[in-house]
Amino acid sequence: MHHPLTRALLTLTFTTGLVDGTSYLGLGHVFSANMTGNIVFLGFAITAPQNLSIPASLAATMAFLAGAFLGGRLGAFLGRHRARLLTVSIYVELALVVAALAVSIVVSDPAATLGRYLLIVLLASAMGLQNAAARRLGVPDLTTTVLTLTLTGLAADASLAGGAGASLRVRLAATVLMFFGAGVGAFLITRYGMAAALAASVALLVLSGASTGRLWSSVEEWTVGA
Repeated sequence: MHHPLTRALLTLTFTTGLVDGTSYLGLGHVFSANMTGNIVFLGFAITAPQNLSIPASLAATMAFLAGAFLGGRLGAFLGRHRARLLTVSIYVELALVVAALAVSIVVSDPAATLGRYLLIVLLASAMGLQNAAARRLGVPDLTTTVLTLTLTGLAADASLAGGAGASLRVRLAATVLMFFGAGVGAFLITRYGMAAALAASVALLVLSGASTGRLWSSVEEWTVGA
C-alpha cells in the first residue's frame, strides 16, 4: 500500500472514476475509460438507440486505442525505468485533460456536438494512455481503469474460497477509490459543472506527476525492467 507505484496507480484509479463520471453524465452515456461499457453500448444502440449514440461510443473507443498506442510507444522508449515511464505518462495524460478542461470552459455548451466529441476524444485518449502505462508497469490488480479482474481476485483468492487472500487491501482500495472517484465526479458535475470535475482531475494528476517525478533518477530495484 505504501509502495510508490501502488500509491500512484491508486491515485490514477480515483482519477478514472472522476473522468468516467464526467463523461457518462456530461457527454451522454459514453465512457472514457470503460471500453467494455462502450462496446456493450454499441450493441445496445444498434437495436435500441434510445439515449445511446453509436458515433460517440465509436469515437471513445477509437480515441482510447490511439491513447493506448501512444502509451505503448512511451513504454518502448521509457519502459526500462518504471518511475520515468509513469511520470512521462502522467504528464502527457495531464496535457490531454488540461485540453479537455479548456474546451469545457471555452465552449458554451460542452454537450453540443463539436464540444462533445472534442471532449470524448481528449478524455478517452488520456484513459487509453493511462491504461497502457499501467499495463506496462505490470502491478497486479492495478490496471487503473477496470475492476473486473480486481473484483474477481478479491472473491476468488479469498481465504474462504481456498485462496491465499493476497493483495486484499490493494484490491479493496482500488475498488473503493474508483467508487468514490465516480461519486465525486457525479457530485461536481451536477453541482458545479463539467469544468469543476475536470479541474479536480487536473489537480490530482499534477500531484501524482510531481510525486513520481521526484523518483526520476532513482536506482531502486523496483524502478528497473517495466
